[in-house]
Amino acid sequence: MALARALPGPVSDPVMSRKRLSRRHRWTGILLLLPLIAWAASGLVFLIQPGYEQAYEQLAVRQYALNDELSILPQPSWREIRYFQTILGKHLLVREPDGWQHLHAETGETWPLPDATDMAALLEDAFSSNPERYGNVISVNGNRISTDTGVELSLHWRTLSISQRGRDSRWIDRTYSIHYLQWTGVAALDKLLGIFGLGLLIYMSFNGARMAFPRLEPQRRRINSGETEQ
Repeated sequence: MALARALPGPVSDPVMSRKRLSRRHRWTGILLLLPLIAWAASGLVFLIQPGYEQAYEQLAVRQYALNDELSILPQPSWREIRYFQTILGKHLLVREPDGWQHLHAETGETWPLPDATDMAALLEDAFSSNPERYGNVISVNGNRISTDTGVELSLHWRTLSISQRGRDSRWIDRTYSIHYLQWTGVAALDKLLGIFGLGLLIYMSFNGARMAFPRLEPQRRRINSGETEQ
C-alpha cells in the first residue's frame, strides 16, 4: 500500500514575493521623500549655522562714561544695583525681592516707560553698533519697535535690555519647526503625523533589510513527500 502525504500551505513564488516587497519599499520611499529631504536640509542648516550670529545678536543700549558717583544711598531691600548713563540720562536699575525697578539716578524716583520719541532715540543710538542690520526706527508701539530693515525689537524697560528678531531669525525658527516635525502648528496633529512618518521609516528600513538579506527571510514552500509501505 502506498501512502502519499502533502503538507498544506500556500505556495510562495520567491520572484513574485521580491517584486511585491520591492514595490512596497519604493512607494514607502516616495511617501517619505519630501519629509526626509526637509529633515536633512534643516539638519544641515543647524550644522553650518549660516547667519546665526546676526540673527541672535544680543543688542544692548549704548552706555556713556559716568563722571560722578551715585548720589543717593542704597536701600536695604536692594539686592543688586546697576548704575550707568545713556543718551536719555543716568539710569539706576535695582533688584528688589519682587523684581527689577528702573529709577532716575538723580532722584531715586521710578522712571516710567519713555514716549515714542525718546524710545526711538535710545534704540537708534544702540543701532550704531550694527546699522546695516537695524537701519532706522519706523514705528513704536508701547515697548515694541519696528525698523525699515524688517527687524522687530522689544525694549524691556525695567532691565533696559533689548530682544530682536529679524527675517533671518524667523526663517531659522521656521527651519527648526520643520526639522522637529512642527508642521501644522497644532501640537496633537503634528505628533500624529510624526508618529505616522516614523512608522513608515521603520517599515521601509525593515523592508530594505529583507531585500538586502534574503537568506534571513523564511521561505514558505509546499512540501510533497511520499512513503511506500509494503
